[in-house]
Amino acid sequence: MVLRTSRFIGKQLDSLRGNGLKTGGRVLSITIPSPSLPVHRRQPELLHGQPVLRKPFLEGETFVIIFCRPFFSRSRALTSLGCFSADVQYPIDAQYVDGQREKFVRLEESSPRLSHASDAERTNRCTFNVDGLGSKSTSRSSKGGVRKGPEGLKFLGRSFRFGASREVFPEDLKVSEKKIFDPQDKFLIQMNRLFVISCILAVSVDPLFFYLPIKDENEKSTCLGIDRKLAIASTTVRTIIDCFYLIRMALQFRTAYIAPSTRVFGRGELVINPAQIAKQYLRSNFIIDFLSVLPLPQIVVWRFLHRSKGSDVLATKNALFAIVLLQYIPRLSRILPLTSELKRTAGVFAESAWAGAAYYLLWYMLACHVVGAFWYVLAVEREDDCWHAACKTNNDICNTNFLYCGNEHIDGYDKWQNVSEQVLQDLCLPGDDNSFFSFGIFEQSLNSNIVASKEFCIKLAYCFWWGLQNLSTLGQGLQTSTYLGEVIFSIAIAVLGLVLFALLIGNMQTYLQSMAIRLEEMRVKRRDSELWMHHRMLPSDLRERVRRYDQYKWLETRGVDEEGLVQSLPKDLKRDIKRHLCLALVKRVPLFENMDERLLDAICERLKPTLFTENTYILREGDPVDEMLFIIRGRLESITTDGGRSGFFNRSFLKERDFCGEELLTWALDPKSGGNLPTSTRTVKALKEVEAFALNADELKFVAGQFRRLHSRQVQHTFRFYSQQWRTWAACFIQAAWRRHARRKMVELRQREEEAGLRNNLVGGTTSLGAAIYASRFAANALRSVHRLRNRSVRELVRLQKPPEPDFTADDAD
Repeated sequence: MVLRTSRFIGKQLDSLRGNGLKTGGRVLSITIPSPSLPVHRRQPELLHGQPVLRKPFLEGETFVIIFCRPFFSRSRALTSLGCFSADVQYPIDAQYVDGQREKFVRLEESSPRLSHASDAERTNRCTFNVDGLGSKSTSRSSKGGVRKGPEGLKFLGRSFRFGASREVFPEDLKVSEKKIFDPQDKFLIQMNRLFVISCILAVSVDPLFFYLPIKDENEKSTCLGIDRKLAIASTTVRTIIDCFYLIRMALQFRTAYIAPSTRVFGRGELVINPAQIAKQYLRSNFIIDFLSVLPLPQIVVWRFLHRSKGSDVLATKNALFAIVLLQYIPRLSRILPLTSELKRTAGVFAESAWAGAAYYLLWYMLACHVVGAFWYVLAVEREDDCWHAACKTNNDICNTNFLYCGNEHIDGYDKWQNVSEQVLQDLCLPGDDNSFFSFGIFEQSLNSNIVASKEFCIKLAYCFWWGLQNLSTLGQGLQTSTYLGEVIFSIAIAVLGLVLFALLIGNMQTYLQSMAIRLEEMRVKRRDSELWMHHRMLPSDLRERVRRYDQYKWLETRGVDEEGLVQSLPKDLKRDIKRHLCLALVKRVPLFENMDERLLDAICERLKPTLFTENTYILREGDPVDEMLFIIRGRLESITTDGGRSGFFNRSFLKERDFCGEELLTWALDPKSGGNLPTSTRTVKALKEVEAFALNADELKFVAGQFRRLHSRQVQHTFRFYSQQWRTWAACFIQAAWRRHARRKMVELRQREEEAGLRNNLVGGTTSLGAAIYASRFAANALRSVHRLRNRSVRELVRLQKPPEPDFTADDAD
């Protein structure tokens, strides 16, 4: 097989040489001395509907030849070569070595898979997989095929890591025949959350087996039995939960893991080799998972249900107590790797603070449930011990088998039935006056007769309340007897209650404080601001403005530094977020609504949100303009006096879709503008709270210089229409023109009246007609000159300076 590439040499070639010789194959690199090497050329072929020509070898280009035969002599002649380029893959032509036609791996253009030889030939030819060259089994990576184009070479280059443990990249997961899950896959994360819930349910169901022993009180006798309905329900629920957890164990054999040796930088490389994944799982958590799903309690209960002998009640009670107690440890400990894996892959276990607080509260409630179940089963055990002791005092008529239900067929049971109620009640009656047997902390359960109740909900709620009460009070109200097991149980309650209560308070405080941390920061900041303003003795109006600004900013952002949060993200993600947040608002500005997408992306990326409170001066006439504002919400007042000229005053209002600071746009578009910022021609004041986007001088100049789409005649007209400076100039220009027109009419009327009066005076005198005409013409010319000079001076006084116009001459065709 021939690999034609210039980028695929380097380390890969060294790796190919070393590993190729180990398996008996040959790896040979050839540099083309001149383009005279014969290469088969074909007619144009079609790839995705487009004609593709084969590319000839270039002079000085290095390519790699991998000979797949185990034994090959370097002296053999190579008569023809086939190739695939870095851009398009082509079938590899057959090669003739010493007149014999050799078959090579063929890469087809129409199929993403590799063509293989027959099964018999496949065992004699080396296959290329991630585990090493010359493997007898074809890897999933090679079965999945080599993708076309640069991805093909990239994938193949990664696959030629001989002797590696299938440490691969994400794209290798997609070409495997057997599904290998990424640990950070969304489906796997959701399943892990369900598995955590199932594990919590499992450790909640197991204590139900402690409620199976029950004191059966009937009209004839009292005995200890097993609650069959509860036994069937508890075993069924446990079996369903364990079967659901078996899915978790199956997924563990198909979940890739990160090789520890690759965690030097970044996430590391995934290992997708099923054999190594299974080996890793068997070494880590398989034993715990296996022990936790063993159906030992179900076997014990089912054995009792199918064998109705009474003597099995004692064995079943003791077996259930021991098995559930021992198996509870692995069933509880398997939650730890699940939660740690969930935190490692998802980042957090609980998405919200309330969920985290509820999670730890649930564990505390679970501990109360377990303690209550232990208290119940130990109470039954203590009453059974009292019955045994009472039975020993009456050996002539009592047999210990009579104490358990289902033994009515044993000889002598009728005699015991007549005296059982009297013997058991006299010797095993709970109370302070009973000197035969002391029940200690279990006396409450016997007095309430909860051990004989067949109402499971009442029994469960009462025991849960007892566990919650004693865990919360650290067992302070417990009056124990001298029985060792009872004393140890009371000590465990006190220690467990202390630890769990501390963990509950600590974790819930941490989660709940995280909800109010922003609010607390705001309060501290406001207090510091008040102290600073008091120390500097600021006037009340300034203090009120500062308070109003802090309050408005808190209501808008909730204390989140939005700009810092966005700036910490990657560039493409930051651009997409800015586009999502700002694009609709930017398009509301008439100056930008007809811009192309590239310019809008650049503008959105550089816009900064700003807030202005009521009566805030945003710009002052004569001050430098350092940013251009695009109003989103609010109302502003714009005033100009034309540089303080006497008798000149112009006032207008700005609302959403308007902008101010247009002098900066003229400055940014001027290629000859220096570092001095333009001065503002207007004073802008916020009449109420204003939200706007700000574009500072440097960012605006970059946008204007990089995107020539801004230099269009259409933008020029829009700019003139919405610019307050141009509107003021247009209004003043129209007013001045109208005044000049009215003045000119008045002057012409006065001139005609004066000429008529002069002409009448000259005609009415004694002078000759010729002199009169000459004098009238001279007077008219003199008056016309006087009026012309007067109009010129008036025009110069009322003319307003035209605003500087941005340079929009680059793209007039638009």
